[in-house]
Amino acid sequence: MGAPDIVPPALSGALLLDKPSGITSARAVAQVKRLLPKGVKIGHTGTLDPLASGLLVLLIDRATRLSRYVMSLDKTYAATARFGAVSDTLDADGEITPLKDASMPDETALHAATKRFTGLLYQTPPMASAVKVGGERLYKAHRRGEIVERKSRPVKVHSLELITLDPQEKTATFTVSCGSGTYVRTLISDLARSVDTSAYLTALRRTRIGHLKIEDAENLEGLTLRSLLKCIIPPRDVVMFLPVIEVADEKRSLVCNGHPFSSAFGVEGSYRVEAGGELLAIYVDQEGGGARAEVVLCAG
Repeated sequence: MGAPDIVPPALSGALLLDKPSGITSARAVAQVKRLLPKGVKIGHTGTLDPLASGLLVLLIDRATRLSRYVMSLDKTYAATARFGAVSDTLDADGEITPLKDASMPDETALHAATKRFTGLLYQTPPMASAVKVGGERLYKAHRRGEIVERKSRPVKVHSLELITLDPQEKTATFTVSCGSGTYVRTLISDLARSVDTSAYLTALRRTRIGHLKIEDAENLEGLTLRSLLKCIIPPRDVVMFLPVIEVADEKRSLVCNGHPFSSAFGVEGSYRVEAGGELLAIYVDQEGGGARAEVVLCAG
């Protein structure tokens, strides 16, 4: 027998996972959780539909406290759409209904449409989504064949580019850079409607979340505890986009106990508080003066 895997006493950080298509994000998390020591917390920072593949950021142990900062980051996707048909889920997992005599928009029309669907937009969440209306997830009502009235909400699409077009197959691929909460399948459906046709997603791949990239992600297949431990990203690197304040070692215990400071640090928004290059906590200045801890990662 080989030597057992050595588990560090404090397992904390992020695992960048390349989720395969065909499984839920929850199932991907469960498969990784089985590799970890009993009692270690783990969670993801933004669901990918079963159809979708790509970057899933898993936070482990104390780093789960950083979830809110990762979830708010912009995302980038590669999306493939098929025109001339509708899906009741807006993607290939739904019931597909071809449209009679549906035309395929040409490249000029699609390029023009992508320009109209950038910037601040309003989207209606799809019925097959996890959005809650009246305390219930929309997908539960969808499974019962019900349609629930939904309010549109603002989303931000930074860029939407047509990459390839296949008139014979009636397909097109796009790259989408957008803010958190954007439904790419709704975006593609709305775009198709704007050029007098319909479309649904046949593939979706998330390639980036903020500064975190799919190129650095690990495959779920073949992942072991030993290989997982080698590729965990430290908490500091997970939130490296936040401004940083360095404190003296003598203030370390105060920060690790979530102690508020009477003087503000003069930084807009949330910021990292570090000592010797180690992330201790996330703080924010208060309106009336001083600074308070939002998240503490070190032990007091």
